[in-house]
Amino acid sequence: MTGIDSLIPPGNPSVLGAAPGVTEDARTYLAAGGYRGAIGAAELLDRLDGLRGRGGAGFPTAAKLRAVRDAGPRPVVVANGEEGEPGSVKDRWLLRARPHLVLDGLARAAEITGAERGYVYVSDTAAGERIRRALAERAPRLPCDVVDTAHTYVAGEETAVVRRINGGPALPTAKPPRPFQQGVGGAPTLVANVETLARIALIAAQPDRRRPAARATLVTLAGRGAEPLLAEVPYGCTLRTLARAQGTPEPAGVLMGGLFGGLLGPGRLDLALDPDTLTAAGTALGCGAIRFLAPDECPVSLASAAVAHLAAESARQCGICVAGTGSVRDALGALTNGTADTGLLTRLRRWSTSLPGRGACGLLDAAAGTAGSLLRAFPDLVRAHLDAPCPGCAAPADTGRLTVPVPHVARRPVPRPRSAAFPR
Repeated sequence: MTGIDSLIPPGNPSVLGAAPGVTEDARTYLAAGGYRGAIGAAELLDRLDGLRGRGGAGFPTAAKLRAVRDAGPRPVVVANGEEGEPGSVKDRWLLRARPHLVLDGLARAAEITGAERGYVYVSDTAAGERIRRALAERAPRLPCDVVDTAHTYVAGEETAVVRRINGGPALPTAKPPRPFQQGVGGAPTLVANVETLARIALIAAQPDRRRPAARATLVTLAGRGAEPLLAEVPYGCTLRTLARAQGTPEPAGVLMGGLFGGLLGPGRLDLALDPDTLTAAGTALGCGAIRFLAPDECPVSLASAAVAHLAAESARQCGICVAGTGSVRDALGALTNGTADTGLLTRLRRWSTSLPGRGACGLLDAAAGTAGSLLRAFPDLVRAHLDAPCPGCAAPADTGRLTVPVPHVARRPVPRPRSAAFPR
């Protein structure tokens, strides 16, 4: 069972809401001030400076909105709820628990960009059901469709989102054009992560508290031996603090950002959870999925499982991705089972720098980056794997260890109509 907790100071705007274990209905959301922004679209856009996207890349939200607004007439806005990272649960939880907060943010993004149509893109059955129910509860200002897709690692990549909504497969396409230039139906399209939209709604409702709303984030924390945790935390919180909150107080390392931030050694636990600080340290917050290694857990085994997962999830559209992820997977597998040759580390170093940027999406970058970060963070341990098999990673890579279950969210019952025969 995945728990839910808040580490942000009391009184600050929060996406967790008052009852994170129950779906928030329209009446409850309206009573708390939802759908009633204190400022107009132009002023809201100005107040969004400082908010970064929560989908993984961390791109400035205001800049993305301006690009769509200025790209041409009749733009489209999309709430991207397809959460491909196996270690992340925040987006599916938001759609299940606070669908109106997401829809509110989507409507405000439409007002800023001038969009006349919106989409909510999901692969999670429960999330789709809660969003459809929320749309039925309160007629949206913005005509909005829910589009379902199969859950895969690459299905949430923004060009794959557009391709699926346009009736094709949920597979990435070559860029340019990017969706803000030519997206759904050929129109300029904003593809925004659902947490990003939720924070837009928070800032619209409390514009004077925009800084704490923008500088907090949802993270999915996991580690062997303790339950996973979905937590809202402020920027500046250290990895050490998060490890203690999750229940792995003395981790042997950290896998950052889902599968995009790479591995960090135990000497980096005092890094602050801030996008700029993490980038300067050679890692990334990504989608906010952070996995702590138990003291007896081998990082080579974890890296092998991560790359095996990526290789299995390749869209198989780019030959360089199929060959590259497969080669990195096999090399890390050889390290774990004690069959690595002396030239393997040289090949891994070369692949870690030559492969990124050569695929249609970031999957190949993640595989190469994971290997490179392993070599940087644990060089002595990796070399030891060349001399003798490691007892801690002799078993085949278990990609299931990367997966985190979504916290339980009870569906609020539908009120029954009052009977004329038995009035109350």
